[in-house]
Amino acid sequence: MTDSTAPLASAPSNARSPHYILEHTFGYTGFRGDQQDIIETLVNGEDALVLMPTGGGKSLCYQIPALARAGCGIVISPLIALMQDQVEALRAAGVAAAFLNSSLDFREAQNIEDQLLRGDLELLYLAPERLLQPRTLELLEQAQIALFAIDEAHCVSQWGHDFRADYLQLSCLHQRFPAVPRVALTATADQRTRLEIAQRLDLAGARHFVSSFDRPNIQYRIAPKNNPKRQLLQFLSGEQQGNAGVIYCLSRNKVESTAQWLRQQGFNALPYHAGLSAEMRADHQRRFLRDEGIVMVATIAFGMGIDKPDVRFVAHLDLPKSIEAYYQETGRAGRDGEPATALLLYGLEDVVKLSQMAATSDGSEEHKRQERQRLDAMLGLCEITSCRRKALLRYFNEELAADCGNCDTCLEPPATWDASEATRKLMSCIYRTGQRFGAAHVIDVLRGADTEKIRQFNHNQLSTYGIGDDLSGNEWRAVTRQLVVRGYLRVNAEAFNALQLTEQCRPVLRGEEHLQLRTLPKAPAKTARDTGGSRSRAPVEVAAEDIPLWDALRALRKSLAEERGVPPYVVFHDATLREMLSARPRTDTEMLAISGIGDSKLARFGEPFLDLLREFDGESHPPG
Repeated sequence: MTDSTAPLASAPSNARSPHYILEHTFGYTGFRGDQQDIIETLVNGEDALVLMPTGGGKSLCYQIPALARAGCGIVISPLIALMQDQVEALRAAGVAAAFLNSSLDFREAQNIEDQLLRGDLELLYLAPERLLQPRTLELLEQAQIALFAIDEAHCVSQWGHDFRADYLQLSCLHQRFPAVPRVALTATADQRTRLEIAQRLDLAGARHFVSSFDRPNIQYRIAPKNNPKRQLLQFLSGEQQGNAGVIYCLSRNKVESTAQWLRQQGFNALPYHAGLSAEMRADHQRRFLRDEGIVMVATIAFGMGIDKPDVRFVAHLDLPKSIEAYYQETGRAGRDGEPATALLLYGLEDVVKLSQMAATSDGSEEHKRQERQRLDAMLGLCEITSCRRKALLRYFNEELAADCGNCDTCLEPPATWDASEATRKLMSCIYRTGQRFGAAHVIDVLRGADTEKIRQFNHNQLSTYGIGDDLSGNEWRAVTRQLVVRGYLRVNAEAFNALQLTEQCRPVLRGEEHLQLRTLPKAPAKTARDTGGSRSRAPVEVAAEDIPLWDALRALRKSLAEERGVPPYVVFHDATLREMLSARPRTDTEMLAISGIGDSKLARFGEPFLDLLREFDGESHPPG
């Protein structure tokens, strides 16, 4: 930790020390978690592999040592569209940063290359495809390089959910630049992925830093789909009005239709998927980063490296294919540490679709088996009746001492019921219909429906016809889904998604095993933050008497950001504004004591904010 009592004005000889850079460039008084150890490792020229949750401060782990060491830090980032905002945030903090990508014309690129060779740059961002070009590697060999930072390193893993083949070539950095320290960083990786990252990037000798995966500010909520549009609308209108968020869908068509429907409901919703032009994707991403209250509806093509700190929710309208994917995507909410919500709606059709995708993939049999295991783990997280955060962290080999108190199963423990008899009815019906039909038809038979398909196969003559009319279709789907998740039934993707019995069924059918299943909720669960009306745009409650100043601070931030063509958070994060609201600084020294304000930001933005604070307190000039 830094000494928070140390004077702000340090001797010039300390200007390259990590502590000085943390305080004077980035405006923070102390390191968090493993940050200091990671930074010292890189400053000393050693390699590192860093697993740190989104919002945990990964960027500082390579930005500070890049500034502390001689030369320029090279950052390999997978998404070109995000580099500009990352570079703008660094420039606002007084760092000489740039990017090289296809958005630049020849003259602009040449100018940045010249700056690199002159030693004028402190950080340079590159996509892996650009880095691996022979011309770029030759350029880097002529420059002084402080370090290489490989961001979103899970992209190197074929077991990961964002595999990028170009990342596989990055092991060449070790051969071509053996004296330059390297750091690989990601927010999520299980043990297998972690080992593969180390192997493929030639980081066998690197120090590993694995931070806690817990994101206590995120409230996890998972519910079965019964009317997903209504469920989503209740969530957005009741809790998230005016907030920025991301909604993930599995298909491009669903992204487009959901975004259009949300716009009809009055939300500022934009689509994002690989089928859109590069220009439109870049425009939508830029609007999401810079405007307030944008809801981005996207496939998982959107999100890697998102720096927007005030995303208040992430909603999944389809089941993620693994816990790693779920954790990575939900982690894009609440990077600022303020309360955020992760909502997941899923159904049996999701299970069927993902099972089909896994079964028909081009991977080896081993790969397919591992993908199925990952899907099973994700389904297990959905159906548990205990603390979700405990189960989520356990997947990453981390134990939570007590229930979290901030997930749906903690806030409103789910009711269960003895479903043994209903299970036997369902299993008998599956058996008597020949294990050749999907869930919809089996449920129709159970409930005694009169359909053409039932008449065609004479299933109205079966002993199980109509024996399940005591439960609704939704309730039978919930029973079916839970039995699939628990392994009593399987969905045969090669036989038109037919429900089939497994060996695990025998004790249940013989009455030797009793099953307690989750009761289908009758209405959306209330949460600890429900207020009965729309929430304020502020991520946390602001006292009524402070709302005018809060709004004025945000308006000033927006105005300054628009003048410079950058997102508002590049000026100041919400947390910094809230600290201003509480501390009411009057002088430059008091302003520098606010977290997130360093020397450069004070010089750029301090005066207008101080003037505004004085104006609200009736002062026309600085106190004498």
